This record gives sequence, structure tokens and C-alpha cells, in this order.
Amino acid sequence: MEALEAIQKRRSVRKFTGEIIPREHLEKIVNAGRLAATGSNRQPWDFIVVTNKAMIEKLSVVGEWMRTAGAIIVVLLDPYSTWWQEDGSAAIQNMLVASTALGYGSCWVEGDILPHEEEFKALLFVPKGKRLLALVPVGVPAEWPEVEKRPLESVLHWQVY
Repeated sequence: MEALEAIQKRRSVRKFTGEIIPREHLEKIVNAGRLAATGSNRQPWDFIVVTNKAMIEKLSVVGEWMRTAGAIIVVLLDPYSTWWQEDGSAAIQNMLVASTALGYGSCWVEGDILPHEEEFKALLFVPKGKRLLALVPVGVPAEWPEVEKRPLESVLHWQVY
């Protein structure tokens, strides 16, 4: 799938079949995140790919729907960088698009995890000082949501607002 096609098709998928995702596909998805733009080329990220069903179950406390994901990618950042949140966001967007390009659904889960950050970091043996920015459940979609996006002409402005 071409990059622009994947960007146009990408949606937040929250219903998965539970099928296993091949390791090589998960590596391609994470590699897309690793290749994201980053302020001053700091690359302050680490990624944990969770495929163990018992661990997915524990992480799914923030969303029952995540239980059927084939994997959950845990996005960790080192906040020493001034732009760690922006860098992590760029990595996540790349992984969402890569997931779509490979035929998988995915979703960016951030706000709901904040109350569980320390719990999840302990569960995953995350070193002190790292921040848990997001979880990215990935899976074979049971359905592909049809969500209307605002039309280009309603958001695009030339020269001035």
C-alpha cells in the first residue's frame, strides 16, 4: 500500500479478531516508529512489543476492547529531551500508518493509561526515569470503522486564515 493511501485509510480500530501477528510485521511497524522525525535527532524512545495474552489482559484494564489485539506496542520515552512528547507522537503516527499499510488495525491509547503509568512500568520492568507515553494495540481488524473526516476545504487556508 502506498504511503498516502495508508494515511487516507487509517482509522482507530477497536475491534480485532485475536489472530496472531507475525513477528516480522511487528518489527516493521516498530521500525517505522523508530524512523520518525525527532527533535535534534535525540531518538528518545524505546518500544516494548507485548504479544503474551496474559500480559495483554493486564494492560487491557484501560480498555476491554484491547483484549483481542494481536499485540500491544508500549511506547516509552526518555524525558531528557525537550521534545520527548512530540517525538513520541511522531513515532506513534508512523506506527499507525505502517499498521494500516500492512493490513492491520491499530489505535493510539494515551489519556486512559496515565493513572496506570507506574503500575504498567512495574509490570513491564521499565527503568526509572522513562515515561510511558502510549499503548498501541495492533491486530487483524474485525471491522474497519467508517469515520467521516472534515473536508480539506474546511481546514485548509492559504496565506492567511
